[in-house]
Amino acid sequence: MITELSITIPGEQEKNSRYILNEISRELSKQKIKFSQEEIKTVLLKKSIDARRKQIKIVLKYRVFIGQEISYEEQLPVWKKVSASKTVAIVGSGPAGLFGALKLLEYGIKPVVIERGSSTSKRKRDIALISTKGTVDGNSNYCFGEGGAGTFSDGKLYTRSNKRGNINSVLQIFVHFGADKKILTDAHPHIGTDRLPEIINNMRNFIISQGGEFHFDTKCTGFLTEKKSDGKIAVRGISALNLNTNETKEFICDAVLLATGHSATDIYELIGKISPQALEAKTFAVGVRVEHPRQLIDSIQFHNSGSHDFGAAEYRLTTQVDERGVYSFCMCPGGFVVPSSTGPEEIVVNGMSAAGRNSRWSNAAIVVETRPQDIPQEFKSKAEKLNVPALSSLFWRQHIEHLTFLNGENQKAPAQLITDFMEEKQSTSLTDTSYAPGVISSPLHKWLPPEISRRLKKGFSDFNRKMKGYICSQGILIASETRTSTPVRICRSKESGECSAIERLFPAGEGSGYAGGIVSSAMDGENQCVKIAELFSAK
Repeated sequence: MITELSITIPGEQEKNSRYILNEISRELSKQKIKFSQEEIKTVLLKKSIDARRKQIKIVLKYRVFIGQEISYEEQLPVWKKVSASKTVAIVGSGPAGLFGALKLLEYGIKPVVIERGSSTSKRKRDIALISTKGTVDGNSNYCFGEGGAGTFSDGKLYTRSNKRGNINSVLQIFVHFGADKKILTDAHPHIGTDRLPEIINNMRNFIISQGGEFHFDTKCTGFLTEKKSDGKIAVRGISALNLNTNETKEFICDAVLLATGHSATDIYELIGKISPQALEAKTFAVGVRVEHPRQLIDSIQFHNSGSHDFGAAEYRLTTQVDERGVYSFCMCPGGFVVPSSTGPEEIVVNGMSAAGRNSRWSNAAIVVETRPQDIPQEFKSKAEKLNVPALSSLFWRQHIEHLTFLNGENQKAPAQLITDFMEEKQSTSLTDTSYAPGVISSPLHKWLPPEISRRLKKGFSDFNRKMKGYICSQGILIASETRTSTPVRICRSKESGECSAIERLFPAGEGSGYAGGIVSSAMDGENQCVKIAELFSAK
């Protein structure tokens, strides 16, 4: 017999196998299932920590096998060797692009991945230069390159997008290519930036072994289009610049999966030139990265419990201020703040954690919901002059990132103690921070857009009531966090998946405006490639 059940145990009993077996037995008895303890074998399905009360509990979900051997359900697809009979150009090698490529292999369709950034080995060197020299390579950085933005900025796999597809299937694929099996059971699975690059390399090598192609340091510079007899525009390929040789090449294909991520602003401009109505402005968020000593956050969240090591504590905070959400995003327990600029005169910050989550800091983005109607008129006018109104939010985001640069020093980020921010005074000194390029004292309360600064201040007050001690002299704000999601959506048909104004162009992932995070982007890339396969089979 096989059944599933959940038990809740005191935190200090987590390693006590006898205690856990007795609790499982108690639960089986409640369900009136006949058994003997000698017959019981278990597989842990999920583990989560409940720290809402002073006594910390651990919730464990098991699949229980009674009187039979354990059997594992591995949900791996059947990937095929491919030929060039049908070819899809995939622009971008982030999760949407990689999982899209794997999905195409299931149908025997050849994926040709075009990536403006470098492979992980060279990308590591380019990223290091941001911290050591303040030099940002516009095509190979924390946002651009093999594996996408998540490769060197954390590898969080938690998502609530369970309606998009099979989350467990995505996790199984990660495990198949080298991830730790614990991601299958953790409530908030996380690979870690120190391990994810190797997993991404394994995926790339497998796709190539099945007949796919990868072209790194190759930037999409245009879409090859044709006008059909019915007057509609269709894509037939892309033009791309090899950044090493400076040569332009055309990639002719049967469809294009556009998986460029939330920072490829030039892609929106290319689409806007072809069809402005293919884009629309969407809600995004603007704020700061907040960093505390890890020990402080652990103490707040685990109620000063030092008797058991629960790992680095997480938190999730949200409130409403003047009809806009203020919330935490991408919380990185035991992590680091990292530079995520994609151009030379901007400062953008993000957070990441290694697999061990064992640094002495914890950080999170605290951001303010920003809607299209919140954009200042000057940026709306700029977009209207280009006949692409949807770009107004993008222009405002770029303005804030440049303003942050002007208040910093090269890639040294402007920063302020959270206590000084609340009191509206510049910090005379700053705490130690994990941000490698360094920080410089700056009055964030003065130059951040007033509607952002005001809502952040009220939000912090509310968060401090929920997490007493959150506002303290050890907490530091590092500006600016602007890329939690894209401010532009590429409109697409719900039925066909194609761009609403350009046929055979399939927007996917974070850059399309329909996903956020590794797993949801991976599933979106898969779903779009299913629609591509359906398009081919219908012909």
